[in-house]
Amino acid sequence: MERYRKLLQNIREGLVFFDGGTGTVLASRGLRPGERPETWNLSRAEEICALHTAYYSAGASIVKANTFGANPMHYGDAELRAIVSAGISLAIEARDAVSREDGRGEERFVALDIGPLGALLEPYGTLPFETAVEYFAQIVRIGAEAGADLVLIETMTDAYETKAAVLAAKENCSLPIFVTNTYDGSGKLMTGASPEAMVALLEGLRVDALGLNCSTGPAAMLPVVERLCSAASIPVIVNPNAGLPRVDEAGKTVYDLTPDAFAEAMCDIVRAGARIVGGCCGTSPAYIAAAQKRLAGILPPPLTKKHRSVVSSYTHAVYIGKNRPVLIGERINPTGKKLLKEALRSGNTEYILSLAEKQEAEGADVLDVNVGLPELSESDVLCDTVRRLQTVTALPLQIDTGDPAAMERALRIYNGKALINSVSGKDESMEAVFPLQKKYGGVVVALTLDENGIPETAEGRVAIARKILARAKEYGLSEEDLLFDPLTLTVSTEPSAPRVTLEAVRRIKSELGCNTSLGVSNVSFGLPNRDLLNGTFFSLALSSGLDAAILNPASIEMQKAYHAYLALTGLDAGCAEYIGFASRADLLPAPTPTGAVAPNSADAPAGAPALTPLKAAIVGGRSEKASLEAERVAAEKGAMDTVETEIIPALDLVGKEFEAGKRFLPQLLTAAEAAKAAFSVLSRYFDRDGGESKGKVILATVKGDVHDIGKNIVKVVLESYGYTVLDLGRDVPAEEIVAAAKREAVALVGLSALMTTTVPAMAETIELLKKELPSVRVAVGGAVLTKAYADRIGADFYCRDALDTVRAAEVTLGGVK
Repeated sequence: MERYRKLLQNIREGLVFFDGGTGTVLASRGLRPGERPETWNLSRAEEICALHTAYYSAGASIVKANTFGANPMHYGDAELRAIVSAGISLAIEARDAVSREDGRGEERFVALDIGPLGALLEPYGTLPFETAVEYFAQIVRIGAEAGADLVLIETMTDAYETKAAVLAAKENCSLPIFVTNTYDGSGKLMTGASPEAMVALLEGLRVDALGLNCSTGPAAMLPVVERLCSAASIPVIVNPNAGLPRVDEAGKTVYDLTPDAFAEAMCDIVRAGARIVGGCCGTSPAYIAAAQKRLAGILPPPLTKKHRSVVSSYTHAVYIGKNRPVLIGERINPTGKKLLKEALRSGNTEYILSLAEKQEAEGADVLDVNVGLPELSESDVLCDTVRRLQTVTALPLQIDTGDPAAMERALRIYNGKALINSVSGKDESMEAVFPLQKKYGGVVVALTLDENGIPETAEGRVAIARKILARAKEYGLSEEDLLFDPLTLTVSTEPSAPRVTLEAVRRIKSELGCNTSLGVSNVSFGLPNRDLLNGTFFSLALSSGLDAAILNPASIEMQKAYHAYLALTGLDAGCAEYIGFASRADLLPAPTPTGAVAPNSADAPAGAPALTPLKAAIVGGRSEKASLEAERVAAEKGAMDTVETEIIPALDLVGKEFEAGKRFLPQLLTAAEAAKAAFSVLSRYFDRDGGESKGKVILATVKGDVHDIGKNIVKVVLESYGYTVLDLGRDVPAEEIVAAAKREAVALVGLSALMTTTVPAMAETIELLKKELPSVRVAVGGAVLTKAYADRIGADFYCRDALDTVRAAEVTLGGVK
């Protein structure tokens, strides 16, 4: 614990330096193409120790043990333990040797370096979430036992895998946890998370520092760094590459920044707020020495707590109380909803998903999810519903349950930082909910009631709010972690109820500095024309400072109140949203009767162009519905006409929106799966209609590279477009790829590589393919590749993403063969 405190003190006082790259340095010292760097911990330990020593001597305070690629997906138990233990021991040996010379041992630290597992998690991939947690846990236990000073989880491209790794670290050691993700050129993770979403998730999980690494050089990282530093209250880490990789005339991989140019670019990174800096691919001890020399005397801005209440999905963050009131869609709650109750009892998930899509189209910012029925296992149904909802909507979810066991299971598997509904002033409630909130993150709705019920006065409700806030702080929570609901009671039974609620809203905000929420529609129970009363009460609540409202976003009166409020308070610049709302107000659906859903809501969201039912099912990622619709359409049109007029256009629409940043990788994958489900139904028609596959494509991750996330994504999308994919797996030797290409007589081979150290293996594979099969065309992709790099190693196509690979297949294979 003393070393932990010293590390955090050093970060608070100024800059702390990480080391630089490992694999790229080892490649210059004899690491063979396809050879795994972490195996050198056992076979060439002196080289690893010398590298760590050089980094400490260059000024690094934290050195990453050579354990990045060591995990149970690549190694058996005994070999994994040997590699990780040796990796930590070698870094400790180097640390202690350098520290003996200058007496600064308390300022140097060893990080257990944990990289991605190399597989995409369910529901988009095949790796179960809890399996991923256990794989990471094995690494953490070995590393902590071997003497690591902290855990570094780095190069993560998926928020969900990041969460699995953080939970494993929290549950299996007491070491500080640092996390760095890898962002693409659009400023997002591969699976769509924004910097703000990652800050929300990671701060909610209470990591000690967060940031980014790899991908690009420091200059290109600066916009993301600025966003991270603007959002984060904890230290930000920045470990860039030495610019972009390229192949020189001698065939070696080199980077475009010299140590001095790298160090100069890092000045802007520090001025933007980064407090922990180092390097990644292409950097060496010379880069760290140059950066430390150049950054001497340059201090980052003071670290400040942002005091923001925020929830997130797997793509974006939603701030509560920062700008405009947040709308929480209430429709996925069985109370008073006959059709939803029937859907829950029968397992009709399609109906529930349609409610989510409808509310998102109508302007909800967050979706409430309550599936509590006495005859169902709430824990199982809630978790299944949360998983399924996150395949069709990118909105954050409000986990709404009174069962602590169900709450914990849902929070654990939720991909983001959830809104939690709810905690009350009852001791039993606070003792059950606050530990879950502290572990998994989230903003909790705090109801102003206790063992004595709901106070009749605003003073009584504020007193309970004070009690809840005080207890929350005992758990390390703060004002921004709470969203107080002073409770809306019906005016039909208590005329003063709305006035008391509004007064409590005002006082909680002014006296406690906390955000507030209300279930608005409760005010009108038992009265006619409820929508009118709800809208008017909503206006009064907004004027009283309400920060969030649980409501039916289809309500025209609610929407009138909301848009008018935004315009009149200056939250709608130029009244643009109000004008847009007013122009389409007559097109909005009338208030939906309790328990009903507007016709075709899932097929034609508000404002969207009309889609056929099959196209809508594919675009929405609804596999079950796509299968049913494909059966119906094929019976009318035939299989190939269905493919050409329905499935391919739907996929093209999703692809265009993906490229435009309107959809994200998980949505692309669910659409591809829905298309595959439709193709599966159509397959039995093909013999009758004369249709067949568009052609065969081989995919493989090259020798030495054990990551296949990108390849698996490409496979799903290619199959959804009607191509037959022969997946050779990962770590595939060049000879095996060539043999398969000959055996299957394919015209296109797709090669993937995530790590810089395995790109030479890709070049060797291309060379052998061109020699043995001159007519075969090769498409390449991976995080470390650029078009110039791909051209240099002889690839025919450089594919940034799965859709580029589809285009390569279309160029090579044409239409139906």
